[in-house]
Amino acid sequence: MKTSGWIKIAITVLLAAGLLGCNSEKSQIEKVAAAPKTYVGSEQCKVCHLEHYDSWKMTLHSRTLQNVTENRDALITDIDPETIRSDLKKREKELKIPVDEIFIPTVEQIKYTQGVQWKQRYVVEKNNTLYIAPIEYDVWNHTWSNYREADWDQRPWLEKCGGCHATGTNLEKQTFSEPGVGCESCHGPGSRHVVLPKTAVFDKRQTIVNPSKLPAGIRTQICGSCHGRGESTKAKDIDWPVGFRPGRALGPYQRDTVSVGEIDYSDKSADRHHQEYNDWRQSIHAQKGVSCTSCHYVHQLGLPPTQFQTVGAGSGQCLACHTGNTNKYAHSIHSFSNCIGCHMPRIDMSAESGPALRHTFKVMSPKDSLAAGGVDKLPNSCSSCHYHRDTPLESLVGFLEASRKRDIPLPFTVHQSQSPPEK
Repeated sequence: MKTSGWIKIAITVLLAAGLLGCNSEKSQIEKVAAAPKTYVGSEQCKVCHLEHYDSWKMTLHSRTLQNVTENRDALITDIDPETIRSDLKKREKELKIPVDEIFIPTVEQIKYTQGVQWKQRYVVEKNNTLYIAPIEYDVWNHTWSNYREADWDQRPWLEKCGGCHATGTNLEKQTFSEPGVGCESCHGPGSRHVVLPKTAVFDKRQTIVNPSKLPAGIRTQICGSCHGRGESTKAKDIDWPVGFRPGRALGPYQRDTVSVGEIDYSDKSADRHHQEYNDWRQSIHAQKGVSCTSCHYVHQLGLPPTQFQTVGAGSGQCLACHTGNTNKYAHSIHSFSNCIGCHMPRIDMSAESGPALRHTFKVMSPKDSLAAGGVDKLPNSCSSCHYHRDTPLESLVGFLEASRKRDIPLPFTVHQSQSPPEK
């Protein structure tokens, strides 16, 4: 009987402790839910999401801004003033100030590097404010060029670049929580998420944004907050959507600075390598719910990174969905080419190396180049191919029209260099 009595007492104590534990956990959850969300940094995410963190570390997002004082290897080249001024001398005609007056920072003055794929720029501090130094390194051509050499110290980095190249940028406090596009840039501030215990599964999910669970339109607006051309509606002269957070609609925070209708690619005043989102909004993909993450991954387990972080390589990405187009019209004679060559032609260059590809997925006709005054004024889908590089635009226009009417001339004289027809 005594043994049985002790067992009853032990069970009672355990039940009481369990109830107290449940109440304690519930109280903790309520306390966390009532606190404001703050940024905690990607290192906190690594604790539970190591594989995703490791995959993200291999992407360009993690390298959009790197701290040089913590990692000297973020500098991918030597900062040699003699070499830099020698390269700038070759560009003397386009410079707004003399070569000898262009500021070249020392390694010790560089706080952060910005970019690494096509070009690298250097963030320095002047009068307690960050600016991009007026030089940039072309990664592919291994040359130096000028960057806003006349007014570089009149363009605070935080206002012009900080919202997209860093995480948790606070314009009012002039701070950011983490260099680079970290986990919280796409998932939102994680302070509530990391504090809750793993046992609070459903409450924990409510404290963080999972873009893959959002409707396609809202999910893509997360990407559009940086991969789109616009300006802040909340702060004057700011080039990123101040106050925007993942999961919210982008419109109240960002105003388009390009035309709502068809984008005029012949307008050389546009800095077009940030217009992917603006392009996409005009595409049939947007209408059908095909979003950025349908083709691109941000972190993907088990897949090596491709140059543009697409799930498939080249036309394989497109043909995963577009299986019935190979024998239609112009497609039937372009087996030697690829989908991107015609439907995502180059519209501009980032620095001197990286192509900016059109994301409306509409073929750019040689007729558009003719109207603009030539291929140098406006590239098109046909002239970008080496088969057609020297073919007169008039011949390309005629050939494209014939292919649409299934009346392709034989032999394919469009592959030859010709003189424009006499008028």
